[in-house]
Amino acid sequence: MEPLCNASEPPLRPEARSSGNGDLQFLGWNVPPDQIQYIPEHWLTQLEPPASMHYMLGVFYIFLFCASTVGNGMVIWIFSTSKSLRTPSNMFVLNLAVFDLIMCLKAPIFIYNSFHRGFALGNTWCQIFASIGSYSGIGAGMTNAAIGYDRYNVITKPMNRNMTFTKAVIMNIIIWLYCTPWVVLPLTQFWDRFVPEGYLTSCSFDYLSDNFDTRLFVGTIFFFSFVCPTLMILYYYSQIVGHVFSHEKALREQAKKMNVESLRSNVDKSKETAEIRIAKAAITICFLFFVSWTPYGVMSLIGAFGDKSLLTPGATMIPACTCKLVACIDPFVYAISHPRYRLELQKRCPWLGVNEKSGEISSAQSTTTQEQQQTTAA
Repeated sequence: MEPLCNASEPPLRPEARSSGNGDLQFLGWNVPPDQIQYIPEHWLTQLEPPASMHYMLGVFYIFLFCASTVGNGMVIWIFSTSKSLRTPSNMFVLNLAVFDLIMCLKAPIFIYNSFHRGFALGNTWCQIFASIGSYSGIGAGMTNAAIGYDRYNVITKPMNRNMTFTKAVIMNIIIWLYCTPWVVLPLTQFWDRFVPEGYLTSCSFDYLSDNFDTRLFVGTIFFFSFVCPTLMILYYYSQIVGHVFSHEKALREQAKKMNVESLRSNVDKSKETAEIRIAKAAITICFLFFVSWTPYGVMSLIGAFGDKSLLTPGATMIPACTCKLVACIDPFVYAISHPRYRLELQKRCPWLGVNEKSGEISSAQSTTTQEQQQTTAA
């Protein structure tokens, strides 16, 4: 790997080790000579944070790792083994849980680095950490867009459900292929590179180098991995909300003309309630994606195009934490909002006290059976 600093300079530069008064240290003070060359110059000019900050983040990531592993593990287990949940639409939910689980798999690297206060595992594990983060982050965003597309079709075009298992699998494969260039290009240094960031305990693509290639890469990956899925999510869910409001308005007006309270049967009400609850869960997860990844996107844009002095180690660790937090929260959103998942969770883990009523989603279960029969041939 090409060094980030001049190889002719001594790797153990005094200015990268202490402030001169012996009391303060700069980031990189404990990095081996053969590894410090991979750290961007920007971080080597920043003061080392208190050891307690490293340890607090390490403990926080232990919590995230445990919660995400258990939560996403249960989602994968239940959605992949439950017959009632084995539908084309839920293939996207399963794919999202896989990406979220992959996201948490890099936590042990961060935890080890945190308790060793820096770039302890070196460049090789830094590349692994960043590769996992790129795959899982971009993949989760595109999967959220796919979920939005599916919910859009189910709710706004209920008589034209053309989602099959084959189509769902192909869409998931396309999502994985879509993520691949954004991992391979910086990993091979063909375009940009993966480097340490913040407290030097995490790694990401280089958004600090002051050159055209870096700025072009940051702008491109920001557009294709954040702006594109966000625009798709906003479009699909705005259409869903608009459809629901216009549909409800039409039903109320028709009921008023017929002098009846409602035109819905109990079966229709139960079916729509289940579908709306699923849509609410999807909207919540997409909102979490937007909230958690926006700070990181803004931070990378500041690094590439703005005032780099704003990017202190502590400030950059906040976006790094928020984008990991969403992988932990996603499965619990489904545990709260997804009726079929809650029912299955209640059956398999009664000690959780989920208390989901099966009658409320009986019509949805019937619809699921019909979908399975229609898509088996596919």
